[in-house]
Amino acid sequence: MSNAVRVSEDLYYIGVNDPDIRTFDIIMKTANGTTYNSYLLKTDDGVVIFDTVKKEFEEEFFKKIESLCSYSDIKYIIMHHLEPDHSGALPELTKRVPHAKVFISPMAQPMLKSIAKTDNMDFETVWTNKELKIGSKTIKFLSTPNLHWPETMSSYIEEDKILFSGDVFGSHYYDNRLFDDLVGDFDYAFKYYYDHIMRPFKSDVINALNLYDDLEIEKICNLHGPIIRDNPSKYIQRYREWSTKTDRLHGKKIISIFYVTSYKNTKDMAHNIYEGVEADENLIANIYDLTALDEQNMIAILEESTGILIGAPTINSDVPKPVWDLLSCMMVLEKKGKFGGCFGSYGWSGEAVEMMNSRLKALKFRVPLAPMKIKLIPTKEELFECYKYGVEFGEIVNGKMVEITL
Repeated sequence: MSNAVRVSEDLYYIGVNDPDIRTFDIIMKTANGTTYNSYLLKTDDGVVIFDTVKKEFEEEFFKKIESLCSYSDIKYIIMHHLEPDHSGALPELTKRVPHAKVFISPMAQPMLKSIAKTDNMDFETVWTNKELKIGSKTIKFLSTPNLHWPETMSSYIEEDKILFSGDVFGSHYYDNRLFDDLVGDFDYAFKYYYDHIMRPFKSDVINALNLYDDLEIEKICNLHGPIIRDNPSKYIQRYREWSTKTDRLHGKKIISIFYVTSYKNTKDMAHNIYEGVEADENLIANIYDLTALDEQNMIAILEESTGILIGAPTINSDVPKPVWDLLSCMMVLEKKGKFGGCFGSYGWSGEAVEMMNSRLKALKFRVPLAPMKIKLIPTKEELFECYKYGVEFGEIVNGKMVEITL
């Protein structure tokens, strides 16, 4: 798409397409490519640019701007998110429009200077309830941090009922027809994007949705994928459903126990820990052999669990691969309020348990108990210690106060 596209009477799409990209930020597959969305608003009192594009595509970006206005017309630049795929063209843009003021969130200030590589930029920090009036337009700013970087924000054109959401409501899905009611079915890409980008920040998503609830939204101009103009409330509701916490079943907290075993020793530990957790009638314990789970099932189970226990033997001085797969899934979770712990049998060195424990702490789980290690075959007394470990872990998940070491 080489030309700017009109989104509304005064608003134009000046983003770019990246149809050939197949992996984004290492962790995401992009079978349909992606887009880097940017917008230009014309008013009687000047032009506003909303975000830029990835540096590799800046030439196309500037051609679209030049097709709509002169650089002297640009008065303001609003940056909702400073990740390189949205700020890549910003240094060059500010060189071409040194007179334009840049609006950012307060958290973005140190990043802006680093990205722009200058201390002579005219910028202003904004937050919820601050407004910019230009011509006949009123742009309201909304603080929406951690979606998915700390400096992210949103904005809203009051007269046109258009929300600029940042990465929220985005998807890695390229289609040159641009609008959600014209492109193909991109539901899978919309959910996939949420799962890998927004899922870890569910509480922040809910906070943003609460701000959006006060707005009448007719279009959502996001930063990736199709622009949403056909029933935006449908997409907002999906985010609300996906972000509503589901860590209780019939009022009970769930503790999930995952294990890998070589000679049944770690499995025996897992089952005795399970019995200890189950001794509390206010908890639900589930136990899983990791070799029988795929990634999507792992994520679903982790999502609903308040407590997560992982057991593994040490193989070649390391953690077995199925456990590393489980731990890698945790990057896409919201870990706030989740408890973790580790256990395992070992023969010689026994490093795996400590490695798992360190990884849980690095992932910001609350790890209240020292990991449980048993050499070779557990004795009856050691299996009873596993039972007591399960009981104590369950009590902590249910609210027992303990000192948690970091």
